[in-house]
Amino acid sequence: MTPEAPDLALFGTDPIWLIVAKALAVFVFLVLTPLLCILAERKVMAWMQMRLGPNRTGPFGLLQSLADGIKLALKEGLVPAGVDRPIYLLAPVISVVPAFMAFAVIPFGPTVSVFGHVTPLQLTDMPVAVLYVLAVTSIGVYGIVLAGWSSGSTYPLLGALRSTAQVISYEVAMGLSFAAVFLLAGTMSTSGIVSAQERLWFVVMLLPSFLIYVVSMVGETNRAPFDLPEAEGELVGGFHTEYSSLRFAMFMLAEYVNMVTVSALATTLFLGGWRAPFPVSWWEGANQGWWPVLWFTIKVWMFLFVFIWLRSTLPRLRYDQFMAFGWKVLIPAALLWVMVVAAVRVLLVDSPHVRPATVVVSLVFTLALALVLRTRLRRARLPRTVAEPGAVEDTHLADGGFPVPPLPSRIAREPASRTTASRTTASRTTTSRPTASRPEERADAP
Repeated sequence: MTPEAPDLALFGTDPIWLIVAKALAVFVFLVLTPLLCILAERKVMAWMQMRLGPNRTGPFGLLQSLADGIKLALKEGLVPAGVDRPIYLLAPVISVVPAFMAFAVIPFGPTVSVFGHVTPLQLTDMPVAVLYVLAVTSIGVYGIVLAGWSSGSTYPLLGALRSTAQVISYEVAMGLSFAAVFLLAGTMSTSGIVSAQERLWFVVMLLPSFLIYVVSMVGETNRAPFDLPEAEGELVGGFHTEYSSLRFAMFMLAEYVNMVTVSALATTLFLGGWRAPFPVSWWEGANQGWWPVLWFTIKVWMFLFVFIWLRSTLPRLRYDQFMAFGWKVLIPAALLWVMVVAAVRVLLVDSPHVRPATVVVSLVFTLALALVLRTRLRRARLPRTVAEPGAVEDTHLADGGFPVPPLPSRIAREPASRTTASRTTASRTTTSRPTASRPEERADAP
């Protein structure tokens, strides 16, 4: 059966002081979580790499993030000559503000009583809340683009262009993963999606969508191994190369707040939102009162740990590989999965007379046909050229045709092999020269 539409009448009726308190609570949560996340990231990475990590500032190094923030605030804010000053100063603000705005529709818990006022633990909600999150987070990339363009330098501009291409590529796959959730929940409201997962979380029924979203959210936040807009090994620092002091800190704050936002969105869409996990859900009071805030926070920190884990484990991808993975793997897989979910919903929900066995057989046949077509297309694209006799293979091209330097062991013997090959080709050309066909030339021949 189609889930019932959420009751949005509860939103917009709170007194002003309660709305301000909710907004302040969300702001404090989004400011404190990045501070703790930076400390946890340095501690966890040190543990994974068998180092000590920060242990000087405060007990056990707990005040290291606060010390780093104070140090950035006290640094001199330099504005390089030749920048577009208004846009240069506005770009960090454009990056930070949308990151905070996106959290307005994330539900922290159910309806509770606050000083006698019954209110949901959510700032606001709307029938298209998830689309609002997509729209607001898309605006944040303008801050990166404007920062790179207004700096008047080459490397920041390249980082800004990379960020634009990443957002365009991976938001398509992210939106398609959301489409499967909308089909199954029957609503785009975040509170309605959480209500639709009362019996079973969507991560079980929509596992491919969950995996596609997890990869897309890492690329969306420019985090390792997808931190190509700020690749320090090739772009100095990327789009924020010319920034310092608090302006640089605002870009870092926007990155970590975006990590919290996409983690909270993944929790809401696929992991039941604020609902208690399986063993704890047997307790009747697990999903009542203020306990759901704890379950929601634990799930968000689980995703933040995955961000840290990926940064400590995987090397940075090459840019063309990253873009090819988004356009050639994620987007086709997301499209195919949305078609499967839509077909199952139409056949099983909207057409109850159809047997489940018929649906399973149809899906298996469709997947087999897709695999056969994919194999045939791949074989048709393979080059069918035959190497000429005596031709020398170019060892300077790696897989995919990208030029790479020759190996040291081949530098000494490669000229000799090319010289031998050229002599062989010349001798064959001489011996295979056609004979004269005129009568006078044949008569003079010995």
